[in-house]
Amino acid sequence: MKLIVLGSGTSVPHPARAAPAHWVETAAGAALLDCGADAAHRMAAQHLAWERLAAIWISHFHLDHVGGLLPFLFGTKYAPQTQIRRHPLIIYGPQGLKRLIERLDAANDYGLLDQPFPLEIKEVLPGERFELLPDLTAQPFKTPHTSESLGLKLWDRQGRSLVYTADTGYDERLSEEARDASLLLIECSFRRNKPVTTHLEFSEAIEIARGANVRWAVLVHLYPEMDEFDAQTEAKVLWTGKTLAAYDGLTIEL
Repeated sequence: MKLIVLGSGTSVPHPARAAPAHWVETAAGAALLDCGADAAHRMAAQHLAWERLAAIWISHFHLDHVGGLLPFLFGTKYAPQTQIRRHPLIIYGPQGLKRLIERLDAANDYGLLDQPFPLEIKEVLPGERFELLPDLTAQPFKTPHTSESLGLKLWDRQGRSLVYTADTGYDERLSEEARDASLLLIECSFRRNKPVTTHLEFSEAIEIARGANVRWAVLVHLYPEMDEFDAQTEAKVLWTGKTLAAYDGLTIEL
């Protein structure tokens, strides 16, 4: 299983950090975890086979996580690379996803659901298992961010696992959801003194990782204030696991 961070940032414009998007690849194909505004171009910049993308996971409906979805579908509808594609693209997410896509699509009669290949939208519930890819099982879990927000647990047939919190406030139950994961891809919006309860600050993210007994904690959804913060060094004071502040283009093989 390979993880490529395409967007380690937030909605705040940043010269080096795009909005959230994460490429997960196995021998059976590739999936995208969230689809920020620059996701399509970040995939191209990384020379990834975006035209063969098999699945997209949308964690919640804030624009920095879903804002690139319709432009991507606009591209796949007309791009030469996708005109001979016949295998389906499946978009997974919380309840309300289909209505959101349909309403945005209808705003200008784009017809984005009419692609050269089959396109499916599947809404899932917390705890409902499904195959994100043929060799990658997924199970969403509720997170305290928006009413629809879902994190996602992924594991392959070799027992490797990745847990993606997406945006979330602090909840000690997140440690249980991420228990013994090979890699925890966890939001870490603020260094300290967070201004809202619906995001995490550094100490909270590390506390969740430590409680989950994960091997790696990779911090994402980093606001600009995190740029000058040495998360890897500071984390050593709080736990013995590995910590890395993500950057766009970060690639990790599990």
